[in-house]
Amino acid sequence: MAVKWSIEADFLQACSCDYGCPCEFAAPPTHGFCEGMGAWRINRGQFGDMKLDGLGLGFAARWPKAMHEGNGVACLFIDEKATPAQRDALLEIGSGKAGGAPFEIVVTTFSRILEPRFVPFQFDFNGRNSSVKAGDVLHVRLAPIKNPVTGESESVRVQHATGFIFKEAECVSADDMRVAVGELNFSWPKKAAFVAQVKYGN
Repeated sequence: MAVKWSIEADFLQACSCDYGCPCEFAAPPTHGFCEGMGAWRINRGQFGDMKLDGLGLGFAARWPKAMHEGNGVACLFIDEKATPAQRDALLEIGSGKAGGAPFEIVVTTFSRILEPRFVPFQFDFNGRNSSVKAGDVLHVRLAPIKNPVTGESESVRVQHATGFIFKEAECVSADDMRVAVGELNFSWPKKAAFVAQVKYGN
């Protein structure tokens, strides 16, 4: 029997697609491939009897075509302040081995997963101006999308009832998005990003 787990977290993601990300609407990625990241600040979490509150979890990945077509390469980022048992739990969850969406779904799109990195997380969740830094491997700073005519900040939300990573999110700009870990080395400023609150479990 799989260990029961649950997570309530603040979440942000950013990728190489144009604002809004066509992949969210079952359309091909902007450039034909996808390079992206996601990061969760766990506000309340449980793996069996063990708490995961206050820990960070993240990933970076590259898919040569649309995500659902597979052959992706990914790396998991685990909060270095986690105890050995908590590290194991986050790896079980993030790798999909513990079951439960979205992880057990996303992992089917990877042909290779690199060795995990244990890094310090610095989160600043402030709506459309949120940011995350994970050691030296990940830097993301969000900002509102700017109206190209007036320069004013846009407020755009997406509701995705059938989404498995988030059901509702604020659409924003990743003014800075950099990943540098092994063969995953990319930077996509002023591209698609989302910030949301999520609940997962198995």
